Amino acid sequence: MAATHNPAELAREFMDATATGTPVDPLTTRFPDLTAEDAYGIQLAIVEQRVADGRKVIGKKIGLSGKVMQELLGVDEPDYGHLFDDMIVPAGEAIATDTLLAPRCEGEIAFVLADDLPGPGVTVTDVLSATEGVMPALEIVDSRVRDWKIKLEDTVADNGSSALIVLGGALTPVIELDLRLVGMLFSQNGKHVASGTGAEALGHPAVSVAWLANKLAEFDVVLQAGEIVLSGSLAGAPFAAPGDVFTAEFDRLGSVSVAFE
Repeated sequence: MAATHNPAELAREFMDATATGTPVDPLTTRFPDLTAEDAYGIQLAIVEQRVADGRKVIGKKIGLSGKVMQELLGVDEPDYGHLFDDMIVPAGEAIATDTLLAPRCEGEIAFVLADDLPGPGVTVTDVLSATEGVMPALEIVDSRVRDWKIKLEDTVADNGSSALIVLGGALTPVIELDLRLVGMLFSQNGKHVASGTGAEALGHPAVSVAWLANKLAEFDVVLQAGEIVLSGSLAGAPFAAPGDVFTAEFDRLGSVSVAFE
């Protein structure tokens, strides 16, 4: 007989892992019958508990937006996680590596919404019309699952392996800006390590956001005006160690950097 899971208890496990720095074993090993829908239920239990603790949801992040990561985890669509107010790293502030488990850094295009985006049926045109502007972003992802031994259900339950966000520069309007062609140069300690374009995120970052709006509708959740949406990594996600400095330079959008200590 398969083991049964309690979403609230597993949500607390992930939150305790964040607080103590002690990772959890993969849920997919402990609960072989766990589905993606079950995993989103665990994530929503994390959201409920964090909001009850006084935190505020400020947006969402999209993961697995590239074909390489989808193939690695054997899935054919992205996933998402919730962003909270205590995830934003103030400009110029270094990140204390020992407050995380196994952090990695990604360069992304962040959307700031001016209008709600209720799904289903949201299109790229809807996304662009509802967007106040975009800006450079670094997402610090971190897995509360031991050694990053994750499958789709593990990362979904772990709030999309989200941790911290660094936003850079001013908002750039999306009018007359082809986000597919926005290039990014990604460097670690001054050395170029990766590059990509907006097309890495499902062919167009706004496609990622439209997917998210429509996926959220399955759970009666709506992207709201003022929310930040991270549209997906445009390159790799190298591990971060004390002393590392990461910079993402975006064509026409500006740049963003963060240091680890």
